[in-house]
Amino acid sequence: MDLPIVYHSDYVAPLPPNHRFPMAKFSRLYDTLLADSVAHPAQFHQPRRPPLDWIELVHTPEYVRDYCEGTLDSKAQRRIGLPWSPALVNRTCIAVGGTILTARLALETGLACNTAGGTHHAFPSYGSGFCIFNDLAIAARVLLTQNVVQQILIVDLDVHQGDGTAFIFQDDPRVFTFSMHCEVNFPGTKQRSDLDVPLPTGMEDEDYLQTLADYLPDLLTQVQPDLVLYDAGVDVHLGDRLGKLALSDRGLFCREMQVLTTCVQQGYPVACVIGGGYAEDLDALVYRHSLLHRAASDVYRQYA
Repeated sequence: MDLPIVYHSDYVAPLPPNHRFPMAKFSRLYDTLLADSVAHPAQFHQPRRPPLDWIELVHTPEYVRDYCEGTLDSKAQRRIGLPWSPALVNRTCIAVGGTILTARLALETGLACNTAGGTHHAFPSYGSGFCIFNDLAIAARVLLTQNVVQQILIVDLDVHQGDGTAFIFQDDPRVFTFSMHCEVNFPGTKQRSDLDVPLPTGMEDEDYLQTLADYLPDLLTQVQPDLVLYDAGVDVHLGDRLGKLALSDRGLFCREMQVLTTCVQQGYPVACVIGGGYAEDLDALVYRHSLLHRAASDVYRQYA
């Protein structure tokens, strides 16, 4: 068996030239995984656009309608940071479907990866920080509502706090939110996760990996989740434009191996999304994102 990977060409939506959010990374990641023989075409699964009532398990009907119809006011649109278009609406909804599918595949096989996802700054009634709909929260709510799982652990290692996710689940004991992030980065106003671990600026590989090791094994024992949703943002990298930590490529790969091995060895299924990553060098950025899939392939072969 091979690692299940979720990808769809509609993850890519056109944006104005030189826009700071690199949409091209999604298709380039797919191409890189194939070119480097990390994956082959038969491993990829095609997500579908989910019903709007699934999205409305997290987001208000008014916000979902206004975004999908392009009638958000200019202030709300600026808060998202992405120019509206019908193509982006389609891409956004399919990306949500991709994370739901990734979660289902993880429950079937023990481990699965998305080539998108991690829009953790989206709140119920508005989007923020390049995040429109909160795919992690929607996937969790869909599985819980359908009684597929009873307990979920969200492990968010993006450099920015998963503030939208924390807010959404602040009163829901079925979802434990864990965010390990740079303490002085976006968002300026933090929400309260079930466990927040703020990190000092400039933290490097060794200290970062040790901090993660101090928390993750105990969390798994405490929460005993039916599913782990893992946001593997690479904006913790030294070369990221919007991060303030200092991990190397090697540190990123070790992080992915550490998270996945710790969970899978103990029998906890893991669904992975790529999270944030912002760099001038697109090839370097895509390689950083691919480290998740490279590590997952190694772990899947070892424990499948």
